[in-house]
Amino acid sequence: MSTAELHTLTGAYALHALPESEQRAFERHLEDCEACSQEVRELSATAARLGLAVAEPSPRDLRERVLREITTVRQEAPAHGRRERIGGRGRTGRWSGYALAACVAAAAAFGGVAVWQNQLAQDARQEANQAQRQNEQLAQVLSASDAKTSSGELTGGARGTVVVSQSQNRAVFLASGMAPPPSGKVYQIWFNDEGTMRSAGLMDPKASDDAVLLDGPVDRASGMGITVEPAGGSAEPTSDPVALMDFPTA
Repeated sequence: MSTAELHTLTGAYALHALPESEQRAFERHLEDCEACSQEVRELSATAARLGLAVAEPSPRDLRERVLREITTVRQEAPAHGRRERIGGRGRTGRWSGYALAACVAAAAAFGGVAVWQNQLAQDARQEANQAQRQNEQLAQVLSASDAKTSSGELTGGARGTVVVSQSQNRAVFLASGMAPPPSGKVYQIWFNDEGTMRSAGLMDPKASDDAVLLDGPVDRASGMGITVEPAGGSAEPTSDPVALMDFPTA
């Protein structure tokens, strides 16, 4: 990884979102880069002040499982033995045909496995890269010089905080103590565009504490709402809001 690439990892490192190998490389980089060290301290302090953000590492289980399974698939070398001979002639013709067919079938099977494993590995890399980009964007909003926050109580005793940066034109929602949604349902966040609700993404149904980078620009939105929707989300709200929050004013 180049030095230029390492400079871009401050946000992900502050939110503990780097894979272990990249974390070690970045920590070595921090020893010699005062600018990155200062930025990490500022980002970490911002997250600590907010207090409600629970940043989770980028998902690694899929990548680790793929890499682990790859090591268990191998093609064994054929056994070496003496050909059985009858009457001075090698009895290999029929069996060599079977062996050839088996080899062709095995090659096809292993080829399919290799393609499948390669696709899984690519999917894992894309998922990790996407999570890293989102964490970096989330950190940029939280650490923006014009970031403003607004907090309030949510349904069931949960608490929410929304952070808005006009310079980034993005917003982050931080939830603490959220009850899980009903089975087959998900919490969906909406921008309030002067009374028109615009989808801003889904919350993790398994997380009671969550930090969500709202999907899309803030633009003229004056607030946000949360509804309970079918898994996968809806094009427009289908239930009464469980929370409504105004965005902080300038």
